[in-house]
Amino acid sequence: MTGVKIVGVGHYAPERIVDNHDLEQWLDTSDEWITTRTGMKRRHWTSENEATSDLALAAARNALASAKLEPNDIDAYILCTVYPDYLFPATACIVASKLGARDKAAFDMEIACSGFIYGLTVASSMIRAGVYKRIVLIGAETLSKLVDRTDRGTAILFGDGAGAVVLEAAVEDSFLGSELGSDGSRPELLRVETGGSRLPVSHATLDRKADRIHMEGREVFKFAVTKMIEATDRALEKAHLQKSDVDVLIPHQANKRIIDAAMKYLEIPPERCVVNIQEYGNTSAASIPIALSEAVRDGRVKPGDVIVFVGFGGGLSWGAVVWKWAA
Repeated sequence: MTGVKIVGVGHYAPERIVDNHDLEQWLDTSDEWITTRTGMKRRHWTSENEATSDLALAAARNALASAKLEPNDIDAYILCTVYPDYLFPATACIVASKLGARDKAAFDMEIACSGFIYGLTVASSMIRAGVYKRIVLIGAETLSKLVDRTDRGTAILFGDGAGAVVLEAAVEDSFLGSELGSDGSRPELLRVETGGSRLPVSHATLDRKADRIHMEGREVFKFAVTKMIEATDRALEKAHLQKSDVDVLIPHQANKRIIDAAMKYLEIPPERCVVNIQEYGNTSAASIPIALSEAVRDGRVKPGDVIVFVGFGGGLSWGAVVWKWAA
């Protein structure tokens, strides 16, 4: 049992829906402008009382039900997020407790929109090494609480949601290859400036909205296209596969134009690329597992399919995983 496979998937999005016409009410924008530049039509936002753990809990429950497993059947819970419930304790600990999992390992990972790619690599490695038999990996975000809703450049982009997978030891290995990378030389391109040890929260930082998401959109766009292609190439090389071997592409849902560029390079037709950005917007670490969960539900992923998961995000960071879907 030195391999790993996914045996359950699940996702959850808040009930509140904010569409492009809603954004027109307080931003200098339009449905046409947003759709043309991003491909987004709607996004889900939490209520005031919903936190990241609430979304993660619902997605994890759905994934466990899909796998026909109980919370205590799991050895470890890993949660990828940029906006946990608290600085500490880890939100994964809260989720495991609310599920009723006793004395299980639980920890958070914070690498922004690359979270699920990094998390899938880490969790798979732990199972393949024999450390654990089963892991629940969750991507969950409540980015509506982090955006400056008066900033057209970011308020239109981000949504809330959670996706989860159950990973299990297997004889045949689904994990075929991974490529991870980062460049921390320009954190100002995509960050929340205050709230950490570099710049603690103060009245001054709050007054200038340094606690909100800031992004240099043009620079991030160019970076994203380049790194998604590079990461995919290297992950396929490690898997000893070619672009023509890819059956399904599941990219991070950040911008439809970025996804289109990746599809063009990989020569993947639209019907083999999972895109749900029109419904959820950019849900950061949650976007890929949400897209996977919907693809499995809709029968778009079949046993034996070679899948490429690829994403990028703050860090700046990027990564790709090549995965063979098990029966």
